[in-house]
Amino acid sequence: MVSTSAEPGPPGDEVEPGLTVDELAARVGVTVRNLRAYSARGLLPPPRMIGRTGYYGREHVARLLLVREMLAEGYSLAMIERTLASAPPTASSTTLALHRALLSPWLPPEPEVVTGAELAARAGVAEDSAVVDRLVGLGLVERMGAQTLRVLDPALLTAGLQVLALGVPPDALIDAQTRVNALVREIAQTYVRMFLESGEQAFLDAGAPPEQLQRVQDTVARLQPAAAQALLAAFRTQMAAAVEEAIESVLSRLAEE
Repeated sequence: MVSTSAEPGPPGDEVEPGLTVDELAARVGVTVRNLRAYSARGLLPPPRMIGRTGYYGREHVARLLLVREMLAEGYSLAMIERTLASAPPTASSTTLALHRALLSPWLPPEPEVVTGAELAARAGVAEDSAVVDRLVGLGLVERMGAQTLRVLDPALLTAGLQVLALGVPPDALIDAQTRVNALVREIAQTYVRMFLESGEQAFLDAGAPPEQLQRVQDTVARLQPAAAQALLAAFRTQMAAAVEEAIESVLSRLAEE
């Protein structure tokens, strides 16, 4: 009698048979509905297609386990999506875990979905697609549809709305924020270089040993508020100097009149 089951691979063969979507869901302990939702958000790489059936491998199992772990830690799907989207596309599960540990303290708040009309009303200006295009270019919002926008950093939007309330035109604010973003990026790179040169580069060069990951994660978590406080203190000092210089310039011109 001939068996219809697949023969096992040769000894040492590391290739795991493909899993159907039902088998993958059962293996990881999630529902098929949730698994499809994760795939739709780009949290899983596409399956290997044979005919009209998709088959999943070990990389899908590892990615799903990571997503489930992050959900258990309180991450939203949107934050998981942003974390995985910024990771290298071929990153392993270990690399993704390291990436998450180092990046999480710096992620902005949860994105906010609004319509263009709602955003304009909050800003107290007329709806203008050109302004929205500039916000998209700035990386503050992204278009989700004809009328829907996703605000990627609600905290920055709130600060911008406060500046607009002072009477600053939207285009002037966007020009200023574009320049600020470039300067802040340079500052951030300065802190990252400092962080790596202080000894953490050795951790990465050693292959990111798991036993040292918690120490590095704790260091990153402490660096975030310290860097923010130092930047704010320096900004206050420089802002006071700039305001004083501007006032003196105005007073000098008034004295000459």
